Amino acid sequence: MIGLIVSVIIFNLIAFKTNKRLTPSQIVQIWTFTIAFQLLFDLIVEFKYHSYWYFDQGVDWIGLVPRTILIPPVNIIFLNWYPFENSVLKRITYFVAFVIFILLYELAVLLPEPWGYFHYGSWKIEYSAIVNPIILYCLLKFYNWIRWLETKAAPEKQGG
Repeated sequence: MIGLIVSVIIFNLIAFKTNKRLTPSQIVQIWTFTIAFQLLFDLIVEFKYHSYWYFDQGVDWIGLVPRTILIPPVNIIFLNWYPFENSVLKRITYFVAFVIFILLYELAVLLPEPWGYFHYGSWKIEYSAIVNPIILYCLLKFYNWIRWLETKAAPEKQGG
């Protein structure tokens, strides 16, 4: 539990203190998207196949904490620091470095309590190494989509 509380505080502080890119509207949309995506993924992988779980197997209230106030700020950090305007090589390097950071963090939270809170069933770190880049890619595409929607809506607002 200590590891989760410390992580929530640190990641939220970093996400909100260093944010220079995301608007409040984008933060709300990213936060909501992250929770929905995480819950849909966990519905199958965690609850149907028991591949991994937070704290205890099954549905529990404490399991909502990582899904609702830990993972969303990590995605905000990823997007805020993503080098959109830089070369493809810098974007790939950042992407790979962030995936490695997430994998190392996942290994750390596998420690026994009070520091760890995540447990593997049939899941392996190799699966995360495959799935995490796909999830981050989906996040990038979602962010690009909401930016496109905002630019499309902006002229309509001014004319209306």
